[in-house]
Amino acid sequence: MTHPQSRPTRKRRAAAGAAAASAALLSLCAPAATAATAQNAAVTSADGPNYVALGDSYASGAGLAGVKDEYCDRTTGSYSSLIAGSSVVKGLNRAFKDVTCSGATTSNFWNSQGAKPPQANALTPNTKLVTLSLGGNDVGFTGILKKCVEGYFSKPNGSPCKEYYTGGKNDLGVRINDMEGRIRDVLKEVRRRSPDAKVIVVGYPALFPDTGVGCNEVPFAKGDFTFLRDMTKKVNRALERQAVAGGVGMSFADTYTPTVGHDMCQPRERRWFESLSPAQNTMMAHPNEYGHYAMAMLTHAKILKP
Repeated sequence: MTHPQSRPTRKRRAAAGAAAASAALLSLCAPAATAATAQNAAVTSADGPNYVALGDSYASGAGLAGVKDEYCDRTTGSYSSLIAGSSVVKGLNRAFKDVTCSGATTSNFWNSQGAKPPQANALTPNTKLVTLSLGGNDVGFTGILKKCVEGYFSKPNGSPCKEYYTGGKNDLGVRINDMEGRIRDVLKEVRRRSPDAKVIVVGYPALFPDTGVGCNEVPFAKGDFTFLRDMTKKVNRALERQAVAGGVGMSFADTYTPTVGHDMCQPRERRWFESLSPAQNTMMAHPNEYGHYAMAMLTHAKILKP
């Protein structure tokens, strides 16, 4: 999903929690590497990128420290980078190609994004693992959030954002349907270019309160918290349908259900996804480092499944 061009420059949050989450991820990965190393020993960096990460800012780690690519706000703290460093990938000598980019839509799978080539170009017949987080920008996530903030100031006790995106040219249902068709086409092309790859479509996490009850810190109208929650769930259902339709070797990683209770309205110590007033070295309305650790572990669990 998209984000402002300026990056926060404040300190990182408590390192102890991050280290614990990192240890949990690496511990979870370890058993699988032993069993599979012999089978995959021939997979080397000379074969090309064996793990390719595709997606938008939810995949790039936007806002976090450890910037790898400033234009795309691609960081070392992203869930894909964490997976690439785990034993299930690193231990199998899988070369990692990260082409995630903040602001990417499904169009950028096929077409360049500024100076960046199409994300599809990273895929080869040697690619054995693909993670993909796309669709939020096709729906217009950032613009929707801005409209919801505007609505709060005009009708704080109503649901002005929901009203704006229901029916007519701005109908959210139409946008989601269109996005689903584009995701279908993207996944078909992924399979064509990398026929032997395990493909994990990574859903969007619980950014908004699952209860539908908002908080004073986030300036959305009372009725629009439910609308935004439901929007996320509808996008995820569309992504899951297409992952299932992709057949053998393609699956959906649900990052929503396990992250309920860690949304932007939670107390800071429980928050994995930032509010519109983000903490240091994070991006508003995006996963913080804890959110990316959670997404990495949930995605990793799908990688381990046959």
